[in-house]
Amino acid sequence: MSRYLVTGGAGYVGSVVTAHLLEAGHQVTVLDDESTGFAEAVPPGARFVRGRIQEAHRVLDASFDAVLHFAASSQVGESVADPEKYWRNNVAGSLELVGAMRRAGVGTLVFSSTAAVYGEPESVPITEDARTRPASAYGATKLAVDHLITSEALAHGLAAVSLRYFNVAGAYGPYGERHEPESHLIPLVLQAALGHRPHVCVYGDDYPTPDGTCIRDYIHVADLAEAHLLALDAATPGEHLICNLGNGSGFSVREVIAAVERVTGREVPVVRAGRRPGDPAVLVASAARARKMLGWRPSRPGLDGIVADAWAFTRNPSTKGSRQ
Repeated sequence: MSRYLVTGGAGYVGSVVTAHLLEAGHQVTVLDDESTGFAEAVPPGARFVRGRIQEAHRVLDASFDAVLHFAASSQVGESVADPEKYWRNNVAGSLELVGAMRRAGVGTLVFSSTAAVYGEPESVPITEDARTRPASAYGATKLAVDHLITSEALAHGLAAVSLRYFNVAGAYGPYGERHEPESHLIPLVLQAALGHRPHVCVYGDDYPTPDGTCIRDYIHVADLAEAHLLALDAATPGEHLICNLGNGSGFSVREVIAAVERVTGREVPVVRAGRRPGDPAVLVASAARARKMLGWRPSRPGLDGIVADAWAFTRNPSTKGSRQ
C-alpha cells in the first residue's frame, strides 16, 4: 500500500484516477480548491483537503510516495482571452508544487499533460517527438510545466512521467464530466439527444476526411486512469518520461453523432456550420511509447462503449460528475 496526493482530485480525470487508486488498496489525499471540481466528486475513502495547488506544502510530508498532478485551468478559449490566469495557475502553481515536493522529500510525480502542446500537427499519428507549437495559452502552459519537470528531474533526481491526453471521454460508474459551459463533443451530443440543447453544430463538413468532418482520437477515462497507475510504477529517478495516450485511431464528428443515436435510440438534431479557425482535420495519437514503456493498452477502445458509459452517467441524477 502506498500513499498518494492527487491535486485536482475533485475534477473529472482526477476523481476517476482517485477511485482506481483506492480500489488498488492505496491511501489517497485529494487537494482541490473546487473552482471547477467539487467535493461530491471525491470518491469515498479519500481524504479531502480544500485548497489551492500553491498550498500543497500544507499537506505534503515524507509519508507520501508520489503526487499525481491534475489541478489546472483547462479551457482553451478562456486561455486565449485570459492568459494571465493560465500562467499563474498552471505554471506558477506547478512550480510551487514541485518545490513543496522537494522540501518534503517526495520524489515521484505523474503529470496530467495534453495533446494541445502539439497544436496543428504536421503528420499523424502524432508521436512524442513531433514538434510542439501550442496554439493557445492552455497548451503553452502545459508545455512549460513539462519543461519545468524535465529540469527538476535533471537537477534534483525527480522521477516523473507526463501523460499527454487526446480526447478523454466516457465515465466510470458515478464519476464523469460536466463542464460549465460544456465544450466536448460527446457530452454535447448527449445533451442534444436528451433535449437539453436544441441541436448539435457540425463545424465544417468539407475536410479531407472520409465523411468531410473532423476526426479525433477518443480515449475512455477508465483506460486513462489505468495508465496513471502504470506510470507510477514506471517512474525512474532522474528521468522524465513523456507518453501520448490515445487509441491510435480516430472517429469523425458524424461517427460520434451516429454512435449516440445508436446507443440512445434517439435522433440528434444537427446544424451545419462553417469551419472553426485552427481546427485540424485529423488529430490521432501514436501510443506506441506508452505500450512499450508503461505496458499500457486501452481495453475500452470502442466508440459505442465510451458513449454508453457517458450516457448512463448523464441520465443518472445521483452521479457525481465534475465540472472540470
